[in-house]
Amino acid sequence: MSASPRPARPAPPSRRTVLAGTGAGVLAATVLPGAVARAADGAPLGEYDVVVVGSGASGMTAALTAARRGLSVLVVEKAPTFGGSAARSGAGIWLPNNSVILGAGVPDTPAKAATYLSAVVGPGVPADRQQAFLANGPRMLDFVMANSPLRFRFMDGYSDYYPDLPGGLPNGRSIEPDQIDGNVLGAELARLNPAYMPVPAGMVVFSQDYKWLNLAAVSSKGLAVSAECLARGAAAALRGEKPLTMGQALAAGLRAGLQRAGVPVWLNSPLVDLVQEGGAVTGVVVEKEGVRGTVRARKGVIIGSGGFEHNAQMRAQYQQQPISTQWSVGAKENTGDGIRAGQRAGAALGLMEDAWWGPSIPLPGEPYFCLAERTLPGGLIVNGNGTRFVNEAAPYGDVVHVMYEKDRGAVGSHIPAWLIVDQNYRNKYLFKDILPTFAFPDSWYESGAAKKAWTWDALAHQIGVPAGALRSTLNRFNAQAWSGNDADFHRGDTAYDHYYTDPNVHPNSCLAPIWAPPFHAFKIVPGDLGTKGGIVTDARARALRADGSVIRGLWAAGNASAAVMGHSYAGAGSTIGPAMTFGYVAANDIADA
Repeated sequence: MSASPRPARPAPPSRRTVLAGTGAGVLAATVLPGAVARAADGAPLGEYDVVVVGSGASGMTAALTAARRGLSVLVVEKAPTFGGSAARSGAGIWLPNNSVILGAGVPDTPAKAATYLSAVVGPGVPADRQQAFLANGPRMLDFVMANSPLRFRFMDGYSDYYPDLPGGLPNGRSIEPDQIDGNVLGAELARLNPAYMPVPAGMVVFSQDYKWLNLAAVSSKGLAVSAECLARGAAAALRGEKPLTMGQALAAGLRAGLQRAGVPVWLNSPLVDLVQEGGAVTGVVVEKEGVRGTVRARKGVIIGSGGFEHNAQMRAQYQQQPISTQWSVGAKENTGDGIRAGQRAGAALGLMEDAWWGPSIPLPGEPYFCLAERTLPGGLIVNGNGTRFVNEAAPYGDVVHVMYEKDRGAVGSHIPAWLIVDQNYRNKYLFKDILPTFAFPDSWYESGAAKKAWTWDALAHQIGVPAGALRSTLNRFNAQAWSGNDADFHRGDTAYDHYYTDPNVHPNSCLAPIWAPPFHAFKIVPGDLGTKGGIVTDARARALRADGSVIRGLWAAGNASAAVMGHSYAGAGSTIGPAMTFGYVAANDIADA
């Protein structure tokens, strides 16, 4: 494993964070319910058994479950599109012991999964919440497949992020959606939130394919996978289909399930507040296409509205600097509306200082979340002193935790950092969507996100690090790369480290020397897939006050709730797997009442 802390932990929340998260919840529980009720002024817009806020993975799974349990359901969505961050994602889903992986022969057991999850998340997450996730995840998946057109594929070989921990699986537990025809949605397809990175035209690409597409110029398997992606695209075109994969397939499939179940989804209808009567949440106030009104919820409200990654004030209040809403790839509408409404209704907040972090390049227009680029052989990451400080192939959340931890000791020393690669690397591997040997866009250089130079010293000058320190770092790294042993940070010691690497490189597929000019550097900042703090919930997804009491009528799931993963990340899809599962749990809890 990496010599860096694993799983890395951010600093304890400050007194201000505690007061804002839990203290404000107590205040809201005693002072604000009347104000919340008064916010209900406006025309009545209807009455349902359940109102779900948000149309991402958690919200749509919750709505589908409630509807199929015989309840009347409404989904209200702030954006003009449905799908949220899930639609933008690669849609990996981490669900131990689900029927798809067991059918593929994965040697998982409930005991292995429980041991592993406990080791990853530590004592900060109650055991009953962990068990609720593990017990209900497989049931949720079977339910979704029975009530929507979604089917799923095992992401064979995508290791758990800590496969060396007890119960960890080097071949992984993650799944992703199978291909789906967008025509199943009819006109509603036009309202699907676009992908973060669109699939190349004419191709059908799964998340698992990107590992090999990165290597298409140097690997026969990479070339074969590229050809297969093209063949899938051609076949779909001949059938008159609109093929969707990854997050686009997940969101479309869930939305199709809602269509079949007769569940209305109101777009352009942001949550304004929750309605409380007698200490219980009884409805929502929304702005439906600009008109404020109240929707009554006879049995409950489920908050699935995502995190607060695009709320600068909340990020400044709860999270360590430097931080920026411009570094997140989460859906732009995620500004914490549901979290703040829950807090006003008395809910305690947790994990607000954390996020689903990942080293990112702040490209003009939109950041780029680095996966393979920092792991492929022939690259390393250095800090402001020109030295390495982390296993570049470690789980992406851990890399950012280390950036912040080390930056606390000397502000500006590790944020930004720099990913350095050479031309040999560029001649072999895809970088983002730029083909090998192709020049990067001028805008990358104009924005300062990318630098290029013909010598190590010149590159050091461009990125503002000491030339002597960078020379020393590169010489030491190259010696270790030739030997295949990263004695400093143990890059390549685990199966996870080797997932996004080049199997043709020996003796360590993670490591190759950096020697061929020109040399390229890319600014690395602490980006994220979304925040992971929010409403504190119990094993039944019920919202809790700071004293542990339940707020009647209020449930939360997904990034609007404090994550069951705590400060860590068990495997690919540790966001979406629990989000869908606790949406399912919440709806069933309402239906069972």
